[in-house]
Amino acid sequence: MDKELIKKLAANPDFISGIYNYCDRWCERCPFTSRCLNFALSEEQFADPEARDIDNEAFWQKLTETFQVALDMLKEMAEQEGIDLDSLDVEEAVEEEQLIEEVAANHECARAAAVYGEMVDDWFDSAEGLFEEKENELNLKVRLAIPNTDPFEEAASLKDSVEIIRWYQHLIYAKIMRAIEGDLRGEPEILDEFPRDSDGSAKVALIAIDRSIAAWGAMRHHFPEQEDTILDLLVHLDRLRRKIEKTFPGARAFVRPGFDTTG
Repeated sequence: MDKELIKKLAANPDFISGIYNYCDRWCERCPFTSRCLNFALSEEQFADPEARDIDNEAFWQKLTETFQVALDMLKEMAEQEGIDLDSLDVEEAVEEEQLIEEVAANHECARAAAVYGEMVDDWFDSAEGLFEEKENELNLKVRLAIPNTDPFEEAASLKDSVEIIRWYQHLIYAKIMRAIEGDLRGEPEILDEFPRDSDGSAKVALIAIDRSIAAWGAMRHHFPEQEDTILDLLVHLDRLRRKIEKTFPGARAFVRPGFDTTG
């Protein structure tokens, strides 16, 4: 992909500006892919199936090309703004970023989000046999055609719940880390009248938690014998949600481009 194509796509008025900054990266379930520049660039860059395979050399070649184009464009923009990138103290900037990351990782919200990710892995590791039993149970319902049951709908519900939990399992941590790091860096004065980027990231984390809680609620229905363990997960998520809302009181009110502005 060359710079001119990127500039041409970026100039397309059909794309919603900044929509990709506050999404959950779940393109397969997103109704706005046709209006997302990030998605368009990804589809253009990785059109070849081999380029989408992380184990294929073509993937890494394309990724390298993307980074190089991005670097070239960054240098071009810096020159236009009269910024000498070579004069910047890169080593000092890296050290500062590492310090911010360390502080953010020790924040109570980040720690709780990391613990949740581990709890999810532990639950699925211990529940492997339960899924086999559930599969046998649903197959039996299909064979016997038991009245007032819909094993296909039940299977679809279970599959959906698992996909939601797994998708957001680590994204919650990633988004809350971005929110905390942004808060630590501080908002530029020129952006004081605009919504805080940290609130936007925190809102995505909250939405991910809301959807995860709903999915775990469905899992309680599918596996009633696991109610106590699932309740522990739900309590942990609810406490994390409250901590995030307290730390970022403006998060819920943040208006995300496209998602919260398009009817």
